[in-house]
Amino acid sequence: MKKRTLVAVLATLLICTLVIATGCGGQQQKETAADKPLRVGATAGPHAEIMDKVKAVAAKDGLKIEVVEFNDYVQPNVALNDGDLDANSYQHQPYLDHMVSDRKYQIVSVAKTIVLPMGAYSNKVKNINDLPTGAVVSIPNDPTNGGRALLLLEKAGLIKLNPNAGLKATVADIVDNPKKFKIKELDAAQVPRSLDDVDLAVINSNYALAAGMNPLKQALVIEDADSPYVNVLAVHKKNVDDPRIKQLIKAYHSDEVKQFINERFQGAVVAAW
Repeated sequence: MKKRTLVAVLATLLICTLVIATGCGGQQQKETAADKPLRVGATAGPHAEIMDKVKAVAAKDGLKIEVVEFNDYVQPNVALNDGDLDANSYQHQPYLDHMVSDRKYQIVSVAKTIVLPMGAYSNKVKNINDLPTGAVVSIPNDPTNGGRALLLLEKAGLIKLNPNAGLKATVADIVDNPKKFKIKELDAAQVPRSLDDVDLAVINSNYALAAGMNPLKQALVIEDADSPYVNVLAVHKKNVDDPRIKQLIKAYHSDEVKQFINERFQGAVVAAW
């Protein structure tokens, strides 16, 4: 009888142990999932630097962020659409609109971030009007930034574009090129590296800053502060209502982040909220 009682007790203890272990394991798994960092993609330079600051601010409210750096404009959207990122911060609205239309991405913008005025730089002339006939001008080769660069060249009086082209202008939309400039289209990240090989390079400010240039001091011509190319925070459509995304936006739009932008970039990057 005692033996049977002992066996029963041991069996009961074993069952309880298994139940508790399973319960603890489930709880541990639940906590791990809830504690998983928010993966946010950003291009190297200002976007990544700012997101590092956002990460620090968000941590105060218990939100963990993992900043994933990229060196091109294509992969951050691919990764976000495929679910490898929870959000990205690197692109302006016209570029996002084009990529969604062209590649059918399920991505939307949820907040404005910064404006990075595009500028034109040269290692060969100090005044943009001194560019020689036949000068080689490098611009980004992606549709929206290419059009943006051409609009800046038009603003500087170097070329004229078809007025119907708008923000989607391409080299084919140049209707007047009095100095017969040769437009060289390159990947946006490569344009700064072309400076020694061309007469003028039209560069996105994030890449200009990453290359050690000061847009406000070195650009021969630069966009106005009211540029329509406001950068945005983007997420997959299915995550729009994710509470963590709302925390991310709150942290980005904080006074601490705005102060960091103003002090770190001295007007070369402008907070857009």
